[in-house]
Amino acid sequence: MKHPTIIQGGMGAGVSNWKLAKTVSKLGHLGVISSTALEFILARRLQDGDEGGHMRRAISYFPIKEIGQKVIDKYFVEGGIGENPYKSVPMYSLNPSKELIELVILANFVETFLAKEGHSGIVGSNLLEKIQMPTIHALFGLMLANIDYVIVGAGIPREIPGILDKLSKLEDVKYKINVEGSNEPAFMHFNPKEFLNGYDIQLNRPKFLAIVSSNVLATTLIKKSTGKVDGLIIENFKAGGHNAPPRVKNVLSESDEPVYSNKDVVNIEKINQLGVPFWLAGCYGSREGLQKALELGAQGVQVGTAFAFTEESGFTSEVKRKLIEKAKKGIGKVFTDRFASPTGFPFKVVSLENSLSEFQEYIKRKRVCNIGCLRQLFKKEDGSMGYRCPAEPVEAYVKKGGNEEDTKGRKCLCNALLSNIGLASKYKDGYVEQMLITAGECFNSIKDFLKISDDFAYFVADVIENLLPTKKV
Repeated sequence: MKHPTIIQGGMGAGVSNWKLAKTVSKLGHLGVISSTALEFILARRLQDGDEGGHMRRAISYFPIKEIGQKVIDKYFVEGGIGENPYKSVPMYSLNPSKELIELVILANFVETFLAKEGHSGIVGSNLLEKIQMPTIHALFGLMLANIDYVIVGAGIPREIPGILDKLSKLEDVKYKINVEGSNEPAFMHFNPKEFLNGYDIQLNRPKFLAIVSSNVLATTLIKKSTGKVDGLIIENFKAGGHNAPPRVKNVLSESDEPVYSNKDVVNIEKINQLGVPFWLAGCYGSREGLQKALELGAQGVQVGTAFAFTEESGFTSEVKRKLIEKAKKGIGKVFTDRFASPTGFPFKVVSLENSLSEFQEYIKRKRVCNIGCLRQLFKKEDGSMGYRCPAEPVEAYVKKGGNEEDTKGRKCLCNALLSNIGLASKYKDGYVEQMLITAGECFNSIKDFLKISDDFAYFVADVIENLLPTKKV
């Protein structure tokens, strides 16, 4: 398999959806789905009536028919639920229910199947090392649908290559889960043959790419991972979503943003010496950016922000129109919020009216933890395990032994990201969860993909056309 030149970024929950990944892939590049919160996304799409029947069509191809039917029976609502609250999906724990494991595996299968359906292009999936508990089940679902690449960032994913090796052979796997405040990890276990219950299937081992932001991490992964690392995505601090914290701590700009320095710049010469393909990410989404990357020895580039606001992405039409209008005027503002993410990593936030980027919207929201993707595992005084999130209700977090200072400014990314794609949680008191949009520092450059000055929409093909060198006649 020849590696791609352009990798479409794995943005947010459902922004990099199957439609976006499929379109990129059909045009000859690596389309990428986001595996974040797919169990919630599938359940909510079904409750909204499954427009076009895509979810149910993909489910019909899942090898274990009774699992697919159970999910349809539980969540599908003909015509949709309207303004009613969504039915809840259980939160992950070290001992998830059989029903939840099935849903996660099915959801990752469905998204991959739809992204790969009807063409021979390559498709990848993006996962976060910070979201650990569903990982082995998500990987198995991806592999059941023959995913071509697995891309993991937001941490040190040393164990993922070895897990991919074992899953491809249907061997038992275990995955180390970090425990806050403890040197003793916990483990998730999964037996593929037990899940398949006699179903005969052969799995291919997808290629593995790690997202890194330092030479030390790059070297560590190449030399100490449990299996082969097929490539690296070198992502700098201009990229959207989560950024690695600056190497120099506690230095802030006048706008209260973390300050990055030369110490945060990866030495590309040393990356070249590692002998693996690599891609550059973080405002490389232009023809000049791609050319620069190639000159530095990269295989190509990963592009997120440019694809995030295309017609094919999962952002709502309202979000796209409002933000494209800001970009056209050159007034889009991206702020590196050091508090927003419960992970503690800086998080790029786009200023947008009526979203959680505004303080008044943030304080209006009543804290609730009902999705739980970013909950942290911690050891209680009695030795048992507990779960907490700095974005949950403050009293609950402190009662669980958390530091109240850690709750300052934390935003519920789980709910916000689902709101970004039109799947907002709704409550009986009438409150609807608000959005929180992320993009890279090059956000305003999305105007370059518009065909004419009064456009408020552009497509994947426009982005790719602008990235590739002009063909000489």
